[in-house]
This record gives sequence, structure tokens and C-alpha cells, in this order.
Amino acid sequence: MLVVSVTCNLTINHKLPNHKLSTQRFQTTKIKLVHKKENFTLTGKSIAMYQLHKKKLLAGISLICILLVGVAATTVQDKKPKPNLKVLPKDISHEELEKIMKGFNVSLGVKCNHCHAPSKTDAKKLDFSSDDKPEKNVARDMMRMTAKINKKYFDYGGDGHAAALTCITCHNGKAHPESKITLPPPPPER
Repeated sequence: MLVVSVTCNLTINHKLPNHKLSTQRFQTTKIKLVHKKENFTLTGKSIAMYQLHKKKLLAGISLICILLVGVAATTVQDKKPKPNLKVLPKDISHEELEKIMKGFNVSLGVKCNHCHAPSKTDAKKLDFSSDDKPEKNVARDMMRMTAKINKKYFDYGGDGHAAALTCITCHNGKAHPESKITLPPPPPER
């Protein structure tokens, strides 16, 4: 059983503009809670503390809600398929696609404009779906070649193991791989 009784008395002293002291009496809340033979009394001070903590709790919950809405609004769900992907899966995530492209940058020692043509509307931007540069088709052929070699000779099926052969295996940071095979000199003629 919960019984609530309210009694109010509050006196406030404050100075008026003419430096006289004024006393005003207000009714304030005193709550007495009775629950199963236990008495709890909330005075004006404890009510103010309760309201302060209630405000802090509401402010904290509001802040968390705002943060969650902000994160949800800035996290773009990349559901639409990418145009002009011929070797990579069309539903690849932006992060995975960017990771692969950065791997090409490092493996070949090139920038994005090595394979991607400039945009026809803005020369400072790249047209990622354009096939105007032949290097892009060479890159596609190389991707098919390495996938075929890895599958045939190294039993790589994309099951989470690292591929044995990648771009950097041959390119070593150069756009065109250098032959590292040195043949021995021919034997002297007799």
C-alpha cells in the first residue's frame, strides 16, 4: 500500500532593488511515502535532488538518442549495385571495394588515375565506371588470371585464406613487372 501525504511550507528571503529585505512564504512539497511499514520522507531539498537527478537522467537519455540518430543518419547503407563491375561482385560493399583498389595502388605503385579516366564534366574528378583507359581492362584480365592460378595451383577458393598469388607478387610496387629471372651465361664455345 502506498500513502502519499503532502505538506508545503517555504520561506524565501531576497533583496529588493532598494536594498530592503523581503520575505515571501510559499507552499512547498513534503512527501511522505508509506509502503509496507517503512516510512520515507522527501523534504524540499531531497525533492530538488530527485528532480535534479531526474533531469540529468533525461538529459543523458536524450544525448544517447541524438547520438544514435546521428550515427544512423551518417551510416549509408550501400545496397545499390556498382555500375560496370565485370570481375568483382556487383553487390560488393564500398569498404571492400576501396580496400581492393588501395591494394592495387600499393601493389603497382600507381594512383587511381592509372586505370580510371577523368570525368568528362569535371577534369579534377575520375569517372570510375568509364572504360576509356585500356589499363582498366588489363587490370580485369590480371584479376581473372590471378584468380585462375590461385584456384588451380593453390586450391584457393576464397574461404578466408590469403591468396598465394597477388598483384604484388610480380609487380613489387611497379606498374610494369620486371623480369627477375637471370639466365646463366652461355657456355664457352670450343
